[in-house]
Amino acid sequence: MKQILVVEDNGDIRDNICEILSLANYKVLAAADGKAGAVLAIKHKPDLVICDIMMPVLDGFGLLQLLQQNKETRNTAFIFLTAKAEKAEIRKGMEKGADDYITKPFDATELLQAVEMRLKKIDSIKEDLATDIARLDKINDNYSENDILKLLIENRDTSKYKKKQVVYFEGNRPVGLFYVLSGKVKTYKTNTDGKNLVMGLFNEGDFLGYVALLEGGPYKEMAEAMDNTELAIIPKEEFDRLINSNMKVARKFIGMLAGNVTEREKHLLGIAYNSLRKKVAEALISLHKKYKDTINISRESLASVAGTATESLIRTLGDFKNEKLIDIIDGVITILDEKRLQTLSN
Repeated sequence: MKQILVVEDNGDIRDNICEILSLANYKVLAAADGKAGAVLAIKHKPDLVICDIMMPVLDGFGLLQLLQQNKETRNTAFIFLTAKAEKAEIRKGMEKGADDYITKPFDATELLQAVEMRLKKIDSIKEDLATDIARLDKINDNYSENDILKLLIENRDTSKYKKKQVVYFEGNRPVGLFYVLSGKVKTYKTNTDGKNLVMGLFNEGDFLGYVALLEGGPYKEMAEAMDNTELAIIPKEEFDRLINSNMKVARKFIGMLAGNVTEREKHLLGIAYNSLRKKVAEALISLHKKYKDTINISRESLASVAGTATESLIRTLGDFKNEKLIDIIDGVITILDEKRLQTLSN
């Protein structure tokens, strides 16, 4: 029997939810605030938590954060109850790692459908994980590094993202490793003035999100699709198991992590000390080498890679075109003289 924890400070609403779930043959626990809910969740480890957002003592956001920080409850499914239909409130809940939300008032059918869908997804993930672990147990030292990585990514669940759609948010805890099957993804940080700085670029054949997995902490940056993108997802538990049991894979990702640190240091030093022309030139060369093709991204994204204002970037691109270093047709940039771009004085 599935166990569900209901955390709601309104006694009538709490009793109503508990009654509906009990009639649907679920085992139900109840708490009147987030602090009491945390105690019950850690003790009983429910399959699902249904939680109000605005509560005394500890609100719903606080409870979700506490459960995510606890190793035994961090993967517990979580549905928010909210009386507010504003997008900002819903977005905040989803950014913090909630699986779903229900807007009050709601009827019994809506509640049970949301619960059933979430619990079915949990069961599906557990089944997939059991299959994946059995597959990983067959891996031995006779497998090459490429064989292991191929095994890691084949026959995976995939997710499709539209251009500018967020893959994951800064502060969220990772649930898996991403592999880019098609498209492009950028990671970036946003300062207090709302300006973005691109930290990493990923295209077909790249792994994404492994830094947070290796560190054992939350994502420290946002990830966003730059084109229509398809990603394969390797569950966190499987990745952890493979990293801890296979030195070849561990060395591979440690090497990728070291390369990531080196590239970031070089990039940040360039942004700090290079002239505007040098910043833009290095951004163009970096993108050209990464995607091995023409450069077709928005001017805002290109400016965030270069670490400069969009207006300054556009002016510099115009200068480069006049100097026949690049060509621009319908917004697509083609590098004409890479050697001269590389040797621009600072």
